[in-house]
Amino acid sequence: MTNPTMTDICSDREHVNTREAGFECLDARQAGFARALLDPGCPVPPGLVGPGGRASTKRFNVYRNNVVAGLVATLRDAYPAVARLVGDAFFAAMARIHVSSAPPRSPMMFDYGTGFPDFVGAFEPARSLPYLRDVARIERAWLEAYHAGEARALDPIVLAQVSADDLPNLRLLLHPSHRLVRSRYPSLAIWRTNVEDGLSPHVDLDAGGEDILIIRPEAEVELRLLPPGGAEFVQALADGRTVIEAFETAATADSRFDLPANLSGLIEAHAVVGFEFGPDLSLDVTRQLQ
Repeated sequence: MTNPTMTDICSDREHVNTREAGFECLDARQAGFARALLDPGCPVPPGLVGPGGRASTKRFNVYRNNVVAGLVATLRDAYPAVARLVGDAFFAAMARIHVSSAPPRSPMMFDYGTGFPDFVGAFEPARSLPYLRDVARIERAWLEAYHAGEARALDPIVLAQVSADDLPNLRLLLHPSHRLVRSRYPSLAIWRTNVEDGLSPHVDLDAGGEDILIIRPEAEVELRLLPPGGAEFVQALADGRTVIEAFETAATADSRFDLPANLSGLIEAHAVVGFEFGPDLSLDVTRQLQ
């Protein structure tokens, strides 16, 4: 085998440089194509021509409209209560504006629209509905819970076997589908009145805020209203705090917090899938259902 000559090396480098330049050119063309799809102010991307060799504006506009309409429909399917609250025409116009600035980041379309609740909250024409963002957050949490991983709920009998001496270091493991939405408005009541056909009953906006646990322990997504201090308790558990630490956090946030009632509620909701003990115990063990 002969050693490569300087000419061979230069030729290889030129080939690599040409290939890299080709990739860069392809990336730029794809980025430009994507921008043009969502921005009607952009011209037809170069290279897209009709049978006569001219820019195929009409054909590209048809494709552009189909893409935008598909993304708007995806948002409509993900946020049905929001759409009902504002009406189809308003929702379509609002969604189109969001689509133009928020292209998909994943090929899985159920991931699309994660930033829509915050967009709704900042959308000036919807400011007369201050609860709309939180209703959208509930719907987003519902969708995430629906697609979350599976886990078997902890048998309450197993949890009851934990000794009193172990309780200070007990950490509860929550179901991977659980989501928490906190609202200054009765957003769960508003959501519930707008997810089925028929006339929506009156909801008192001055009734106070609601904290909602969204979870899918089995096949169906469930939404549960949390008692006072419950949201702080669930969030502390999710952050890896012990039950005692979570209790202190919840009781500090709301003096009405009831530990036995909240623990019973989480177990009833099948929200607890296991438990573990902290490193302070002489024997570090993890007890979790497989």
